[in-house]
Amino acid sequence: MNILTFDIEEWFHILDNASTKTEREWSNFEPRIHRNMETIYGILEETKVDATFFVVGWMAERFPEVIREIADRGYEIGSHTHLHQLVYEQDRPTFYKDVEKSIKTIEDCTGKKVTSFRAPGFSIMERNKWAFEVLYELGIRVDSSVFPASRAHGGLPAYETATPSLLEYNGAVLKEFPINTRSVLGKSVIFSGGGYFRLLPYTFIKNSTKKSDYVMTYFHPRDFDYEQPVIEGLSTSRRFKSYVGLKACESKLRKWINDFDFIDLNQAIAQVDWETTMRVDMN
Repeated sequence: MNILTFDIEEWFHILDNASTKTEREWSNFEPRIHRNMETIYGILEETKVDATFFVVGWMAERFPEVIREIADRGYEIGSHTHLHQLVYEQDRPTFYKDVEKSIKTIEDCTGKKVTSFRAPGFSIMERNKWAFEVLYELGIRVDSSVFPASRAHGGLPAYETATPSLLEYNGAVLKEFPINTRSVLGKSVIFSGGGYFRLLPYTFIKNSTKKSDYVMTYFHPRDFDYEQPVIEGLSTSRRFKSYVGLKACESKLRKWINDFDFIDLNQAIAQVDWETTMRVDMN
């Protein structure tokens, strides 16, 4: 099972950087979403593959025509929060209001119900697992926020599986589609999205996919935009992660899709036997 997803945000929605942190800073940058969405549509139309789009609510607010087109083309849409902030930097009421606004904004834009979610930076970790309760309270039933390994934004390395599972926390039950990992020399390696995908050679990605029963991808419009400006003030590591491999990413993704079968999240949900799938108690 290989699942294709895109996180729909602008090229300047870069985490952990003061010059791109909030709405106030975002007004300093020119939008590039329209041209970058055309690249994504071109990939999907040529390869005849469906995908799920996790949308930042702010994008639906500022560029409703972009989000309506995603819906009009028949693609599934979920929430990626409203203001694209790290979850562990928020308290519970702030996170609730942000996700609630994203859901309402997207639903008003598309006329379709939102029941799936992904956290920016996969930033739900041990200290803010209450976020799963909030999602359930807001009508989210499918989540793809678990990063079952250590990373800069925390992750949940204690999560018991990197495959589709039922996540349980304080009475909330979510169908969880975590990011997949591959064990290399005893370490969990990520290869299926973002900077990891851009950095790694295609031979490694292809071999890793062959050895995996489950792959969850995550791409952003900016991943295919090698002409985007370089944002000033980025740390050396953040600049490397944000700009490495941009020029080759589109052709690499096209090759990957042609070499393997991919489906969207809705199709994946239908393929899982939820009566027998693993249940993960996060209490």
